[in-house]
Amino acid sequence: MDMPENTVNLCGKLLIAMPGMGDPRFEKSVVYMCAHSDNGAMGLIINKPTPEVTFPKLLEQLSIGGAQDAPDTRIYFGGPVELGRGFVLHSGTYHLDDLTLTVDDRFGMTATRDVLMDMVAGKGPDKALLALGYSGWGAGQLEDELQQNGWLTCDATPEVVFDVPDADKWVAALKLLGIDPFMLSATAGRA
Repeated sequence: MDMPENTVNLCGKLLIAMPGMGDPRFEKSVVYMCAHSDNGAMGLIINKPTPEVTFPKLLEQLSIGGAQDAPDTRIYFGGPVELGRGFVLHSGTYHLDDLTLTVDDRFGMTATRDVLMDMVAGKGPDKALLALGYSGWGAGQLEDELQQNGWLTCDATPEVVFDVPDADKWVAALKLLGIDPFMLSATAGRA
């Protein structure tokens, strides 16, 4: 279904939480947007690691062998929806037919055990970020939050998503827009 003409498609973009966001789960969050349509939106928070869950521990829980040889992959709080479900945001060079959501040529998202098994076997994506849960918005909800100045948006870069240290991603995303985080206000006005 097409989006209304006055709606910007945020698929492949970053949402950057503004100071003063009412929901503490999203405070200083950077969300990579995997899908956005007139039916709603879905993204993964990329800067909130979950130190209590490790990749080898997750592989053990899923009965996927090779945990001792698993790459060092961080696990993130992807958002408050379906916390028991895993999503792998990865470089666009990796693709599983009919299983990978191709966001653009630089990013894909796969939510099956197959990608985890490929990662353990050394056949997985070049870059990957694993999230438990996701951030979801119903029809029009994200657009309302944007109008209320809850989020800034910018183009995603693989460097910010995969390479910048987690504690620095919020500032790095703001810098993509040329914004100094110390100049942001928790209150917004309209001209």
